[in-house]
Amino acid sequence: MQQHKKIECLMLFVEIAQQLSFSKAAENLSISNGYLSDQIKKLEKEFKCPLLVRTTRSVRLTPQGKKVLAQGQEIKAAMLNLERNIYDEHSALQGVIKITAPKMFTECILLNICYEFQQTHPAITFEIDSSYTNHDLIKDDFDLAFRATLHPPENMVAKELFSYQHCLCAAPEYFTEHGKPETVMELADHQCLSALEQPFWPLKSGDIAIAGWLSINENHLLKQMAVAGKGIIRIADYYVMKELQQGKLTRVLTDQYIQGQSIYILYPQLIYPSAKISAFTAFVQDKINRFKKII
Repeated sequence: MQQHKKIECLMLFVEIAQQLSFSKAAENLSISNGYLSDQIKKLEKEFKCPLLVRTTRSVRLTPQGKKVLAQGQEIKAAMLNLERNIYDEHSALQGVIKITAPKMFTECILLNICYEFQQTHPAITFEIDSSYTNHDLIKDDFDLAFRATLHPPENMVAKELFSYQHCLCAAPEYFTEHGKPETVMELADHQCLSALEQPFWPLKSGDIAIAGWLSINENHLLKQMAVAGKGIIRIADYYVMKELQQGKLTRVLTDQYIQGQSIYILYPQLIYPSAKISAFTAFVQDKINRFKKII
């Protein structure tokens, strides 16, 4: 007999042994007396000894049956405990939420959202991979991802949070000293600070060659240099929204911006998503909806 069938027969035997009645056990289990009797015969055949003494009016346990009942009750209790623990873990707002997200989004938006969520649910902690690596959520150990894209993967639940453009901006002090470029060709006369290996900026007029004193792989340092009046940058508008609103940065050549991307929240398609993931994704969407009102 296969192992899973042994466990099934054992659980049926435990019910009979506790009721000392085939008919009551069958009624409790919503199965027929005949099926129940057949399964007990198979279990006795497996153990090669009688477990029950049946008469027309009663059922009693043999000495071997009493031992099987004791062990069976322990196994049943262990299974119920496992089920209870799994349910509690799955339904509880506790544990680690593992996230992968782009650096700019993490710095500008995600960390604050995670902190606020954790203040409401102190048993939650976060592990965040802040990078531009598109991890496979099926293979890699992440609960969900935030991703900038126009084409989210079809094998994931993908919810669009907001769209954005890349804007050109610099500090008012920079424009006071160097003047504002009125055409894309005038960018050649300015300090255009860029990401590494980015000799062109994609604009409506085409890929425009740019040059400047700095290329660097950290966007927050590019933003710092722009705020300090050291040059013009091309960057996601949501990342500099606060500085634009405060007047620390000013947009330029706004008619040259091209279609941007959208930030999506992604997670595997699960029939029973955990409570912590469901609660967090709903929290994120609510916070982003509020954020969209100011961008």
